[in-house]
Amino acid sequence: MHTVLIILLVITCISLIAVVLLQSGKSAGLSGAISGGAEQLFGKQKARGLDLILHRATIVLSVLFFVLTVLVSLFGK
Repeated sequence: MHTVLIILLVITCISLIAVVLLQSGKSAGLSGAISGGAEQLFGKQKARGLDLILHRATIVLSVLFFVLTVLVSLFGK
């Protein structure tokens, strides 16, 4: 059981890294980080197409990563 969880965790980690690297940057620099957060908060700029799919995949993979990490720690040898 522990080995299967470790294998799933490694696959999830690699997938999460790939999905995060495939996403486009919202804006550049510190000023872009501030204004980009404001635009996201007020909903002026909505993700569409591939960006939306990558965003949802990131959320799913991060939750799966968290659950698998907890399970590996519980079933650790």
